[in-house]
Amino acid sequence: MTPSAYDPGSDGAKMNYKDAMSYGDYLHLSPVVSAQHPLSNAHDEMLFIIQHQTSELWMKLAIHELMSAREMMNAGNMPPAFKMLTRVARIFEQLNGAWDVLRTMTPSEYTEFRDDLGPSSGFQSWQYRMIEFILGNRNPNMVKPHAHHPDIAAALEAELARPSFYDDAVRLLYTTLDGPGAVPPAPNLNAPHEANDEIKARWKTVYENVSDYWMLYELAEKLVDMEDYFRRWRFNHVTTVERVIGFKRGTGGTAGVAYLRRMLEVELFPELWHVRGDL
Repeated sequence: MTPSAYDPGSDGAKMNYKDAMSYGDYLHLSPVVSAQHPLSNAHDEMLFIIQHQTSELWMKLAIHELMSAREMMNAGNMPPAFKMLTRVARIFEQLNGAWDVLRTMTPSEYTEFRDDLGPSSGFQSWQYRMIEFILGNRNPNMVKPHAHHPDIAAALEAELARPSFYDDAVRLLYTTLDGPGAVPPAPNLNAPHEANDEIKARWKTVYENVSDYWMLYELAEKLVDMEDYFRRWRFNHVTTVERVIGFKRGTGGTAGVAYLRRMLEVELFPELWHVRGDL
């Protein structure tokens, strides 16, 4: 006798969703999995599209978590802020893993569809730019590629008009160590944060008196952990691009690998890295 196929419905699983919300309905999977539209017949273009689309979804979540963590920190509610920062670090870890998949594509496979990309480039990712702006790597010129989308440009400009996450963390550092009226050095909202000896000296106080300033110590380590994963993401981006296109110019007109290597030199929270040599 041939055994009959297992029916999950016999164990109580719902099997008819004609009048109920299904998994696909809740996640709106139909538009998500239908959003891949290769412009060539190249097999690997699907990989290229999906890798970048999923990265953008992870970046959307990172922005959501960073903005909420900043609200929690500024409200003095640190435990959920720490949880969110930990999550962002793990999101960057996921983004690192995505490069491992893309690196299975060889230069020969990429050249089959590269011309179909036209001038489009990851350089134009507004969500990546938003993450950088939130964390303190600010450059108003990076809004220009989004001028044709006024709503996106406005969102980026609004972020540039307010202190970065690190600016707010430094303000918390000062008010905790020096009192409620303490004022940190005025942040430059339109340029990357530059290392400041006064700020480094206060972080040194925290690291030398961990039990007295545990909250600030934990905040510092959460930020370092997050930037650590962010740096790896950048590095993996560079090595992936070099492996696939060598030193060609990027499709968006940048210098390609040379441009990406320059970005590796950026330090989001320089005092937290420099203070380690003073301890």
